[in-house]
Amino acid sequence: MSTSTEGKSPARRGIGLSRFVTSWWRDLFLALTFFTRLPVGSLAPAPEATAGTESATPQARLAEAARAFPLAGLVVGLAGGLVYWIAVKLGLSGLLAAFLAVAATAALTGALHEDGWADFADGLGCRGDRIRKLAAMKDSHIGSFGVLALIFATGVKTVALAQLYTPDRVVTALVAAHVLSRAVLPLAMRSLPLATSQGLAVMAGRPSAQGVYVALGIGFVIAFCAVFLPAAIVALIVAVVAAALVGAIAKRQFGGYTGDVLGAIEQVAEIAVLINLVSLLP
Repeated sequence: MSTSTEGKSPARRGIGLSRFVTSWWRDLFLALTFFTRLPVGSLAPAPEATAGTESATPQARLAEAARAFPLAGLVVGLAGGLVYWIAVKLGLSGLLAAFLAVAATAALTGALHEDGWADFADGLGCRGDRIRKLAAMKDSHIGSFGVLALIFATGVKTVALAQLYTPDRVVTALVAAHVLSRAVLPLAMRSLPLATSQGLAVMAGRPSAQGVYVALGIGFVIAFCAVFLPAAIVALIVAVVAAALVGAIAKRQFGGYTGDVLGAIEQVAEIAVLINLVSLLP
């Protein structure tokens, strides 16, 4: 009996490891599919790896992949850093290189978060009750507040990156900012009430407590590897505070969060981290 059990143990361990790797690969695929425009369709897990959920859209299973959100941010941050490095090597000024890096991150994500930030600003700028504010956010036409919000966000991010000067500092700052700004999204999704009964936020669902903790942990580890202590600790705190502030405003003005609110949280957290890293990085 003991011999039979011992013989099965390695196989069971192998199956467990395979399931672990497959689940992480599935979550990373879902995060990259939703948060970026990368052509990762050919990298999708085999149907048997997602049995029972293969017919669901990526948006409907987004909360399941909450722990992988920071990894999608890592890809975006590295892409922006690469663009900055190439621009500097071509002899472009630091300000122009920074602008191109910010543009590259927006292009890679399909301006997903920028769109949410603009709609969030339009909702705040709309006079009236909660229903009118939600309608303003849902309107596909961008308003004056949305335009100003985009100008402000793009300008602050560009100037902050330009203030870091060297490519190595810019790359590490972009990585930390994009990783942490996505690491706090599961926290907001779990802690805030839903503002409506339909829409992307409702479809995505709520992440588990474990998914929230893992996302924050991965975000901090990557930020630590990029900017080291104490900058990583401060950046994590700043990102969480930014998410909490935007969440509190959304709860007061709209009754909770929507997909646009999550976009605003990402943008504000990203900006807050970059601003703080300008003063913290040596």
